[in-house]
Amino acid sequence: MDKPAPVTAAMLAIGDELLSGRTKDKNIGHLAELLTAAGIELREVRIVGDEEDHIVSALNALRQGYDYVFTSGGIGPTHDDITADAVSRAFGVPCLYDDKAMALMAAHYQKRGVEFTEARKRMARMPQGAEHIDNPVSVAPGFVIGNVHVMAGVPSVFQAMLDNVMPTLRKGRQVLSRSIGCPLPEGDIGEPLRAVAQANTAVSIGSYPRFTDTGFANEIVVRGTEQSDVDAAIEAVQAMIDDLVARRAG
Repeated sequence: MDKPAPVTAAMLAIGDELLSGRTKDKNIGHLAELLTAAGIELREVRIVGDEEDHIVSALNALRQGYDYVFTSGGIGPTHDDITADAVSRAFGVPCLYDDKAMALMAAHYQKRGVEFTEARKRMARMPQGAEHIDNPVSVAPGFVIGNVHVMAGVPSVFQAMLDNVMPTLRKGRQVLSRSIGCPLPEGDIGEPLRAVAQANTAVSIGSYPRFTDTGFANEIVVRGTEQSDVDAAIEAVQAMIDDLVARRAG
């Protein structure tokens, strides 16, 4: 039986502050963890500044290449929050004040005794035909259109929105992972490990160096969707390590 096609995803993080280093991103790792647990493969992440042309170009490329796209940032009340405009342009639809969002936010600010200013009303704008992503933290919703999920950049809000998104996604096959320690540096294992990877194409094999008291070593990680494939690759990696260690000792 053929294995089902993987479910894939990409992320587009938006904001000049990310590129300048002023803000340290906390959303990429959180998204990656949740998607991995759901069997969805996060295959690409891009970071773009607050320039509409760049956002549109990146979004169109990603949404055509992956099952899901998740964006963070740029849906706030200030002039440089242009994500809603860019997403609307990418889909070729107008960016409108959403009636439901306007009502939610008007009630929220009235309850707080805060003026519902024109700036705050900007957070109710979204592409025509978009559906809400609920925001239990600060009310102003994100939105989904096509395969694109648009969420806030503030980590607490992004995470809360993502909790509402995850149950709606098509799940993939969960990726299994095993790791094994290797006392040799990457320069010693590069070619033998390549041979192991070529012989075990059903899994992905990664090498992650670390520095120890005796010099460089590695952790080799094997990932796959079938336990038998992962186990077979781990056995091959262990055999490779044992052989190289024996040769060095001899």
